[in-house]
Amino acid sequence: QVQLKDSGGRLVEVGDSLRLSCGVSGRTFGGYGMAWFRQAQGKEREFLAHIRWVGEMTTYGYSGQGRFTISRDKDRNTLYLQMNDLRVEDTAVYYCAARYGFESLHGADDYEYWGQGTQVTVYT
Repeated sequence: QVQLKDSGGRLVEVGDSLRLSCGVSGRTFGGYGMAWFRQAQGKEREFLAHIRWVGEMTTYGYSGQGRFTISRDKDRNTLYLQMNDLRVEDTAVYYCAARYGFESLHGADDYEYWGQGTQVTVYT
């Protein structure tokens, strides 16, 4: 059974950097695409970034471009999201997600597996 466990969220100050992690287990992920989403209170879940587990091709959504970097470590079975120059508007619950297939899809409904979410709060 596929399991995703995201972690690393915490309270940070404007301008800080933070790296989120997502441990993946339950199968081999060679044919999978992995993604990060976030959901702010009262808003829809928003696509940030996608990476192929094999090949490392990445794509970014509007909010993920520029300050965020998605990566993965196959040896550690871990997906990462590096976030720099954090802003108050980055405050949200962040989720990792996985789906079988390489296509970079941006809809939350396209993903089969989800982490439990990790809270990032940015304050001034």
